[in-house]
Amino acid sequence: MFLRTTALLLALSACAGAQTALPPQQHVSEKQAALWEKLAARINEIDRNLDGVTGVAILDLTDGHTFLLHADDVFAQASSIKITVLAELYHQAQESGPKAAKLTDLYTVQSSDLVQDSDIMGGLTPGVTRVTNRDLATMMVAVSDNSATNVLIDRVAMKNVNDLMASLGLTHTLLRRKMMDIQAAREGRENVSTPREMMTLLQDIYAGKVLNKEMTEDFLKMLSTHKDSFLPRLLPDGVRIANKPGELEAVRNDSGIVFVPNRPYVICVMTAYLRNERAGEDAISRISEAAYQMFDRLGRGSEYGRVVSTNNSTP
Repeated sequence: MFLRTTALLLALSACAGAQTALPPQQHVSEKQAALWEKLAARINEIDRNLDGVTGVAILDLTDGHTFLLHADDVFAQASSIKITVLAELYHQAQESGPKAAKLTDLYTVQSSDLVQDSDIMGGLTPGVTRVTNRDLATMMVAVSDNSATNVLIDRVAMKNVNDLMASLGLTHTLLRRKMMDIQAAREGRENVSTPREMMTLLQDIYAGKVLNKEMTEDFLKMLSTHKDSFLPRLLPDGVRIANKPGELEAVRNDSGIVFVPNRPYVICVMTAYLRNERAGEDAISRISEAAYQMFDRLGRGSEYGRVVSTNNSTP
């Protein structure tokens, strides 16, 4: 049976550059392998029909099974890079050093802080309004406020963000400019990552490898703040998602953890060279929907594939 299951999984790697992988000493049943095969086929279909390039990394946080498509290609991150800024803020907040940023540290808003797409900071009174680093982080996550993000980058230091990523082995995940620094972007200093590396970052945070238990829980709560994003658009109401989308010209991304009961997973979808950006958003949402439908069944199903809904009675 294991040989047949392995052969089935290996067949997936031939689909348009897609790969599925099992961790050492792990395997799934043939029925579950068939579900992964169907998910791979659906994602490849969405990718083929998109006029652009798609990168995908999906990780089952229960058994380590992954689906990868162009997962090591480097993509511009847009606002999804803010996950790394948030990670460094929380990393410093759990440290005891006097130079470490704390969530409760206060900051007085300045008129010089303001850049485009700052829906909250732009409405505050410069020189008078005081906010905490937690407030700034909430603005950054919930409405992707660029001014709040830039203040946080200054407070935690760009070098420290990159040093944290490097310490986790994420060598292609780089914060190289502030938000709305068009000149830096023209010079090629783009904020970048890969689907695999963003997946790994979220996995490491979830597993408590980056932050202590208290900070991990608070980080995920912060990243779960309700926001307009692509991953949850086609999912049922009430599904908890800790994610951060990103938008640039010809680029749409979204990376996060979906907390399906009994079967949480990481999903990172990145697009580039989009002819139609709305189509890119739709592709991310449909890939997310396909992944959710599989993990939801796995979370509610038995080893035999019997799925039990909460409102069903057992005959």
